[in-house]
Amino acid sequence: MPAQASAPSQAPSTASPEAQETGAAPAGENQVDVGAEKTGAPASPHQKSWLVRHFSLLLRRDRQAQKAGQLFSGLLALNVVFLGGAFICSMIFNNVAITLGDVWILLAALKVLSLLWLLYYATCTTRHPHAVLYHDPHAGPIWVRGSLVLFGSCTICLNIFRVGYDVSHIHCKSQLELIFPVIEMIFIGVQTWVLWKHCKDCVQVQTNFTRCGLMLTLATDLLLWVLDVTNDSMHHKIKAELNALMENFSGNDTNTCLCLNATVCEVFQKGYLMLYPFSTEYYLICCAVLFVMWKNVGRRLAPHPGAHRGTPPFHLHGVIFGPLLGLMALVAGVCVFVLFQIQASGPAIARQYFTLYYAFYIAVLPTMSLACLAGTVIHGLEERELDTLKNPTRSLDVVLLMGAALGQMGIAYFSIVAIVATHPHELLNRLILAYSLLLILQHIVQNLFIIEGLHRRPLWESAPEALAEKREAEPPRRDSLLELGQDLRRASLAYIHSYSHLNWKRRALKEISLFLILCNITLWMMPAFGIHPEFENGLEKDFYGYRTWFTIVNFGLPLGVFYRMHSVGGLVELYLEA
Repeated sequence: MPAQASAPSQAPSTASPEAQETGAAPAGENQVDVGAEKTGAPASPHQKSWLVRHFSLLLRRDRQAQKAGQLFSGLLALNVVFLGGAFICSMIFNNVAITLGDVWILLAALKVLSLLWLLYYATCTTRHPHAVLYHDPHAGPIWVRGSLVLFGSCTICLNIFRVGYDVSHIHCKSQLELIFPVIEMIFIGVQTWVLWKHCKDCVQVQTNFTRCGLMLTLATDLLLWVLDVTNDSMHHKIKAELNALMENFSGNDTNTCLCLNATVCEVFQKGYLMLYPFSTEYYLICCAVLFVMWKNVGRRLAPHPGAHRGTPPFHLHGVIFGPLLGLMALVAGVCVFVLFQIQASGPAIARQYFTLYYAFYIAVLPTMSLACLAGTVIHGLEERELDTLKNPTRSLDVVLLMGAALGQMGIAYFSIVAIVATHPHELLNRLILAYSLLLILQHIVQNLFIIEGLHRRPLWESAPEALAEKREAEPPRRDSLLELGQDLRRASLAYIHSYSHLNWKRRALKEISLFLILCNITLWMMPAFGIHPEFENGLEKDFYGYRTWFTIVNFGLPLGVFYRMHSVGGLVELYLEA
């Protein structure tokens, strides 16, 4: 009977890491009370009060120091961004007083400072004793780190093409211009290596210095992204050189700096223009990873045995229709992409290829929207509980998903205004209008589907906890711990076996998720690898002007590419959790 009476009190209880972090102070108080009970002597009120006050004061000072460090580093990044933004705006509106070379000098100084901090962090801070005691399991998933390496490599290749282009014009250009892309290549290489290796770190030493270094690097990446979005000088140089070549062929001499080897220069020009969107995409991903690392500085994660039981492997489970429809969309997208790229390599793109491109989107986007609506309805019919625990990584995923969607939606709204205000009755303009409206709708319903799914508890977490609650509700028995563990293992295996044959809701969610994964890969591939009909069709460019539309497209397209890639990561998680 005593054993039975004490059994419920010995049942282990698990909590989230955040709950365990915040519960540190009560735990300390409980330890004092338990110690007094074990010794049998009552705890002195003055002694207990002093301990509680001292422990609470330490915790309060630690929280205040952490908030002060975050505030100071945030203000540092804000001032750096404002300074760089002022230089870039001055270059745009008054390029006589502030030139592109001045902006490059400022960014080169920031890149050198960030590079020195990255090397110091990797070689000194992380090797300090007890520097990295915790790793955030949700930070830096493999698709984010893979994207860093892919886009970082493409950005390095972009700078190689830029160096080659400058070397081919070295007879009429300053040799100092070669220094800036070389510094950028070194900065990108070191930053990619550090972020790949340390993106999960929760640093516990030199926290204020680490926060300032992270914010300085983030501000540098953000300014490089802003410069890539707004700076069209290289495009103007290439266009001016092409015009000068045409003038020379017609017998008119120009003062434009021409390339010594036309064939080599053409390779550098096409390589630069094709890889240009990858640099903006790379800096966006770096900003997101650096922000997560900044949030994790000083964070303490308590061990939580029930939080991560391991993600199940990726299996089809008999899913057929989703992969089949998704592969059809992928093959059709590749065909449209190849045809459009072949036409884009020529002097002009025929209108029927624009019609083909927008017709493909008009066929795919409504299907994706209907699939997302069906998935959202099925989420409402599911038995899985909502995950109401605080999860910073999931909150950041939602913010990134909603923020990245603004890129393509912004371009769509600008296109709608331009079409309605000019010639809305032409066939191509009507297709662009329908494409823009369907794109906005698809972003909205896909965000609803993914966010709703991310807030559902995974099946592999809810099932064992339900079994544990069922066992706790049963009358306690005098089993040994070994027999108890074997019973739980048999029950878990039985539960998994019973769910091996998917019910219709889980099967439908897996079909929808796989279809949307393949469709988002298709829509990621087309703008990421150089197909930009938004800029080539000429409608919006004539309506808004070259520079304005260049800035709008370069702001929205990288966000759109990031949105598709981030959506693929969220949909894979939904597929595994279904």
